[in-house]
Amino acid sequence: MCVGRCSRIVGPCLLVLGMLSMVASILLLFPGGAWQYLVDGHISRRAKIMPGTWGGGVMVLLAATHITAVGWRCACCSDCGTRRNAFLSVVLSKLALLGSAACFFFSMLGLTDGPLCFYNTTEPSNGLIWNYPFVDNRGLADSYLFYPSTWGTCLEPVGIVAWHVTFFSLLLLVSAAEVVLTFLQIINGCAGCLCGFCEGKEAGLSRVPGVR
Repeated sequence: MCVGRCSRIVGPCLLVLGMLSMVASILLLFPGGAWQYLVDGHISRRAKIMPGTWGGGVMVLLAATHITAVGWRCACCSDCGTRRNAFLSVVLSKLALLGSAACFFFSMLGLTDGPLCFYNTTEPSNGLIWNYPFVDNRGLADSYLFYPSTWGTCLEPVGIVAWHVTFFSLLLLVSAAEVVLTFLQIINGCAGCLCGFCEGKEAGLSRVPGVR
């Protein structure tokens, strides 16, 4: 596949994924759509980091915007790009790869720790507290993710476990897809640096009599 054509596929896909990542990360700050928990500071530490905003969002969107612009420039004019554009796309894609990998890492930690919620501890001296009721589960087999019956442990915010799992899972999947696409674009950009944009060569050949 030509460098420009590949960019026209990868770029828009990254734009969509970057927007999804930002939306999911922002929604994690508003459990159940309520804002008072953010004001009171009752938001999980992984959600406060907002990895989907800066990692899977802004860093990916910067690369996606440049990649898309270069790809469609190739489609619209014969002077479709230079090796400098290809090199810039490689640099931005590497930054996007780091950002999406960080988003994947923090999302995985967020799923592992579980949400911050108001619950009743088993210790009589503590009673009702705000904490992480699932963080002490040992081993993947004992994870709360596989036992939805335990999600009722959290009394407030209502439905916080399902909210937490849904959007951190979405961030995990989106960031994984971003890692794959940015890695492909790095290879694509390197090919553009070494070989140029093949669509420009095809356009030149089409003007030669007898060549289709």
